[in-house]
Amino acid sequence: MRLANLISWTSRSEHRAPRTVAREPNCLFCMRDDTSVNTIQRENDTCYVRYDNYPAVDGHVEVVPKRHVVSYFDLTPREVLDAHALLVESQVELNSTHRPDGYTIGINEGRAAGRTIDHLHIHLVPRHYGDVADPRGGIRQVLPGPSPDDWTGKFSADPV
Repeated sequence: MRLANLISWTSRSEHRAPRTVAREPNCLFCMRDDTSVNTIQRENDTCYVRYDNYPAVDGHVEVVPKRHVVSYFDLTPREVLDAHALLVESQVELNSTHRPDGYTIGINEGRAAGRTIDHLHIHLVPRHYGDVADPRGGIRQVLPGPSPDDWTGKFSADPV
């Protein structure tokens, strides 16, 4: 989406987040005030950041909309901007506290993609050289496909 279209999209009043926040009573992410299941790092008007209960690595956090919403594609423009702002703020803090060499940012959009909780959450995972034997391909490793060795060549970041 072009910047002008994004600005127009975000300024439409019908796309603003509702004032009341809908919650589902048995949803882990809707129970954000329950400190026995959620450790909140920071928040803004429409989203919050929590530490993952089963982190892939130290510092693994999730950005979660306060409104009960299942799909990233159902977020309002305001929620998208607020989620992005929290990703950036969390990245700055993680740079300071964990000093990662990179990040994996991920959403399991749909059950077929691995979603297990039906409330959108965006993973921010700090990565370090050596945390996996061969990180090449990143998310491409979640499905069978060609080996990263097959990609080496003129379009690869690896020297030929």
